Amino acid sequence: MFNSYKKFTLRFAKNSLLCTAFAALGLLGLAFAAHAADEAPDEFIKRLSTELQDMVKNDPSLKAGDLQKTSAVVDTKVMPHLNFIRMTASAVGPAWRTATPEQQAKLSNEFKTLLVRTYAGALSQVTDISINVKPLRGSADEKEVLVRSEIKGKGEPIELDYRLEKTPGDGSGWKIYNLNVLGVWLVETYRSQFSQEINAKGLDGLIATLVERNKSNNKK
Repeated sequence: MFNSYKKFTLRFAKNSLLCTAFAALGLLGLAFAAHAADEAPDEFIKRLSTELQDMVKNDPSLKAGDLQKTSAVVDTKVMPHLNFIRMTASAVGPAWRTATPEQQAKLSNEFKTLLVRTYAGALSQVTDISINVKPLRGSADEKEVLVRSEIKGKGEPIELDYRLEKTPGDGSGWKIYNLNVLGVWLVETYRSQFSQEINAKGLDGLIATLVERNKSNNKK
């Protein structure tokens, strides 16, 4: 079950820079976004990446991967900067459209819990690195953009790219809806695994699998 997912996460766990890259999505939104609506997308990523590093360096519990505190941070600081419904819907695929509101809520909650656990395990890797956000290609007036960056530390540099969408009217500026590390897109990776579960057991089967996996992770 989730064999490819396990290989994917183990790949991150064996490389500290990869762990750092994956954690970056989870905590890019730690800062208050008072001027986020007016920022160019590459400047938005650069500012939040810097604030991420500073906050983790100065918070021993975050560095240690405290799951309870990480969960609270994600709920209060991260979610405003992620289009999490879009991420979950994309990961679930076509079956999302046939899911009941209750199933959608359960899927979103369990998917978030799965990612939070991964972030918590990776936070200790955030120190002693540098993040280079590359200049934006195209126009910042576009509604959806790709922001590329590179993380440098021990070992080879790690490619870390973000897909963002403009959210006019609500004052939140840009929102992240996907993450690419070394050519591997987060949402597409989960979609492949979720599709197998849905085909074999249906949506309720996928929910049950996520619930069990999260319970197992909490015992570690």
